[in-house]
Amino acid sequence: MKNQFLYALWGALFILCAGLGFIPEPAGALSVLLTGLSILFFLPPAVLVWKGRREKDRQGLMLVRNLSIVSLGLSATLIIANFLVAFRSELLGDILHGVLVVVSSPMICSGNWAMSLFFWACLLIASARP
Repeated sequence: MKNQFLYALWGALFILCAGLGFIPEPAGALSVLLTGLSILFFLPPAVLVWKGRREKDRQGLMLVRNLSIVSLGLSATLIIANFLVAFRSELLGDILHGVLVVVSSPMICSGNWAMSLFFWACLLIASARP
């Protein structure tokens, strides 16, 4: 499997998770489907890390590592910002939540925040040292 295909698949899954993350409180089979899609989101980067370590592709590993750092950092920042504006205007909270849905798309899509953050951390650790 070519790396370009894996990057394209990863991007498509990101867009799909971001769009589906705006569904308010999914239940039943839809909730299971969204969780499965969020887990599937992490498959292309895991394959990229596996291939990068096997082929000693430092640039590919650095890309996944940097994306993991950015995602974890922005997610943490936006979660804290959402808590800090809890008693501010509803519009500000909605805007910050919308940005959080897009930036942390698999986290919001799955409804299980810890799982997504854990998978990002796994990608970070796995890609950190080639």
